[in-house]
Amino acid sequence: MRRLTRVNEKKLEGQIAVVAGATRGLGRAIAVTLGAAGATVYCTGRSVRGSLSDIGRAETIEETAEMVARAGGTGIAVRTDHTEETQVRTLFERIADEQGGRLDIAVNDIWGGESLTQWGVPFWEHDLEKGLAMQKRAVWSHLITARYAAPLLVAGKRGLMAEITDGWDYRYRGSLYYSLAKISAIHLAQGMAVDLKPHGVAALAGTPGFLRSEEMLDLFGVTEDSWRDGAAKDPHFLQSETPYYAARGIAALAADPALMGKTGGVFTSWGLSDEYGIVDMDGRRPHWGRYAEEQGF
Repeated sequence: MRRLTRVNEKKLEGQIAVVAGATRGLGRAIAVTLGAAGATVYCTGRSVRGSLSDIGRAETIEETAEMVARAGGTGIAVRTDHTEETQVRTLFERIADEQGGRLDIAVNDIWGGESLTQWGVPFWEHDLEKGLAMQKRAVWSHLITARYAAPLLVAGKRGLMAEITDGWDYRYRGSLYYSLAKISAIHLAQGMAVDLKPHGVAALAGTPGFLRSEEMLDLFGVTEDSWRDGAAKDPHFLQSETPYYAARGIAALAADPALMGKTGGVFTSWGLSDEYGIVDMDGRRPHWGRYAEEQGF
């Protein structure tokens, strides 16, 4: 097991990162953790102060950028709808212009499918418009973003393209449209890894376990301080993790000198904890993979 790269160690000092989908949840945590390691982080998403997305939550990319700065990095908020090619192209043109053509880390964490997923129904009864919208938000957006991030990474002959998903394999996830979106992120990483490897750029997929995001805390009617009370609704919630658990794993991968040896892989928060000695914000080391196997999931 490797020693954990401490958050206050500037292992990514001087590096330039973009986190697409940094408004909340794991995307926000990745942006903050990369900033804590010294990176300049472009935090993108649709929700800005005075103009929230249709998801309707209060978190904004400006808040994320400010959190990056407080963590010790440089946070730059850029409102971007990643389903719109023109906006994505403009984002990366801005990064190239401001950073002298440099980009070291690109993280695809765009989702926005919470309200689109209909659980417990067969695919032919699922609302087709919502199912297709999910693919646009969670697959098309990743393709568009990767298309414009890749040339900057390739120009530098090094770097990381990270696809964030839910799950570590190709098993069915309970809803066809949801499953397709999440499995697509894994295949995107594997396919991009082949094309990027000759240029010294790694591509991989990462997943959390039972993620205790802001939205999930609200769903369970708890706060981060009282999260264990959520077990009254679902005992599995006791195995949940903060977004910073997986985020610390992504930052550790980005700083790993042996990163290219991992290209094309799928990495779990608990597996990265085992490898790098990572602990969560609350001092725990939840292992969703082992727990799921014990429970027969």
